[in-house]
Amino acid sequence: MAGFTILFTGRYPRGIFDFNVGVLRWSWRVGFYSYSALGTDRYPPFSLDDDPEDPARLEVEYPERLSRGLVLVKWWLLAIPHYLIVAIFTGGAWSAWSDALLFTGRYPGPLYDFVLGLNRWVFRVVAYAGLMTDDYPPFRLDSGSTEPPATGTAPAGAPAPTA
Repeated sequence: MAGFTILFTGRYPRGIFDFNVGVLRWSWRVGFYSYSALGTDRYPPFSLDDDPEDPARLEVEYPERLSRGLVLVKWWLLAIPHYLIVAIFTGGAWSAWSDALLFTGRYPGPLYDFVLGLNRWVFRVVAYAGLMTDDYPPFRLDSGSTEPPATGTAPAGAPAPTA
């Protein structure tokens, strides 16, 4: 439905967009709590709204205009390279990281950064393939405790991102 609306109007229907962001937000909370990151012991709230108290936060900015032509190819053709690489990283062979958490009770810092970076990448691809943005997802993990800004400059006190 959203794809047809974007094709004819260049806009994502706001109600559907807000619902989809809420579902992504809830999915990230559940994944952060359970299988995807095991990053918290706090049970995720069953809500589609942003919760500033929750350690797993996700925001997708509403686009005022979207490319009408890209809607035909970005969700399948342009996203194929990301699908392939993400499938390799998220396959069962990479789930051995949970053993470190099981036996030590805490994450090694670089492993935690890797897991969060991978999840950031996955959710960028999901937002792009879900037609929620025209910004092509970068091929990077963005590992670290903070997300680098889109401008390419690091926030105060944070290490500069490497390309």
